[in-house]
Amino acid sequence: MADPLGNWKRRHRNRTNFYLHMLGIPACFVAAPIMLVMRQWWLAAGLFVAGYALQFLGHLVEGNRSGEEQLIRRLLGRGQKGE
Repeated sequence: MADPLGNWKRRHRNRTNFYLHMLGIPACFVAAPIMLVMRQWWLAAGLFVAGYALQFLGHLVEGNRSGEEQLIRRLLGRGQKGE
């Protein structure tokens, strides 16, 4: 993990995957302030779930595993297949 940005770029080469992440990542980050400041719990939860769903869809399009899935597989001792 010496080059996290380079690693991210290598795993997001597909244009569709990249743009789904550009929508999904901000949606996840915006969810917390909406929940804490505006107290719009359902909107915040919806944005967070939708943001993650867009990112997972992007990895499905790209044909690789998300970082979260890779972490869980490593923790369970299932290796790094599909990176």
